[in-house]
Amino acid sequence: MIIRRLLALPLVAVIFIVGSCGKKTATLNLLVWEGYADSSFVHAFEEQNHCKVSASYMGSSDELVAKLRGGSAGNYDVISPSSDVATSIASAGLAAPLDLAKLPGYSQLSPQLTSLPLVRLKGQVYGVPFMWGPDPMIYDTTAFPRPPESWNIFWDPKYRGKISVWDDLSTVYMAAQVLGYDKPDPSQLYNLTDAQLDAVKKKLLEMKPNIRKMWSTGGELTNLFQNHEVVAAMGWPLMTNQLRKVNYPVGETIPKENTTGWIDHLMITAGSENRDLAYKFLEYMIEAQIQKKVTDVTGYTPANPQAAHFMTADEVKSLHLDNVDNYQKRLYFWQNVPRRAKYNEVWNEVKAAQ
Repeated sequence: MIIRRLLALPLVAVIFIVGSCGKKTATLNLLVWEGYADSSFVHAFEEQNHCKVSASYMGSSDELVAKLRGGSAGNYDVISPSSDVATSIASAGLAAPLDLAKLPGYSQLSPQLTSLPLVRLKGQVYGVPFMWGPDPMIYDTTAFPRPPESWNIFWDPKYRGKISVWDDLSTVYMAAQVLGYDKPDPSQLYNLTDAQLDAVKKKLLEMKPNIRKMWSTGGELTNLFQNHEVVAAMGWPLMTNQLRKVNYPVGETIPKENTTGWIDHLMITAGSENRDLAYKFLEYMIEAQIQKKVTDVTGYTPANPQAAHFMTADEVKSLHLDNVDNYQKRLYFWQNVPRRAKYNEVWNEVKAAQ
């Protein structure tokens, strides 16, 4: 019956039907942080390029590296590593060097970010800076009418069972800051000695009675606040943004000890079979207007300063785009951790302790 109907049609129509049936929509697979594949900006890319964007989300930098090293690199086209693992991903051959001629928007990105050596190797560039921001303290303003001044409140017995920290090495960095190991050189946070790591482990174990739960995903921490299980946590601006949208009484601050921060890069995996589409995605995501839309979802600061042209004066101020240099002095951007395995060993011992 189907053959008979096709024979009754003009040849051009038959070719069109057969061709359409055989054409498969390309799928771009992402392994990225939460908030980086929101439909508010990804949908337009799918329509423009007649493709589908399929996103998986990672809970930590180590999870990303483990998946790539475990043979999953070919399953993803684009990844968004932070500045603590971007260097090792490039040097391990897990990402492809970029042809910047295919990324005209690269020249618009902040020179403060593109000049860093994080994704540069042997004269080649392996990633584009995308978003950046702090690991701030997030708190319930009904419990803290004034912003807490110090990370030390995480150890205050008054908040037993009411604190949350990220199940990630950034919590190790935070404890090292409380112990003063970032003085005089903040990069020491990423090069702690055995003796310093022992002291950090002891400090973190002392905090454990106050920990309600160690969160792995942004949604997990948001729920802990909404269910009134915690009053303070180390988090991301993403969660502050999410809580404000549901009118939760949330505040965000950088304590007097300062905090760590991160620069997320977009990279194309070495195993990607959709290179052309991946390049189009990177170019799309660093456009000023799209950067503004990502910021609306995440609360992170865009790598393209021209995104400020699409923001209100209040938005520019809240993202510190009016005084980037001064704000970044309070952030110690994550760097490559040469002894990452040792740091993870310490962190896993802290988690396992009863």
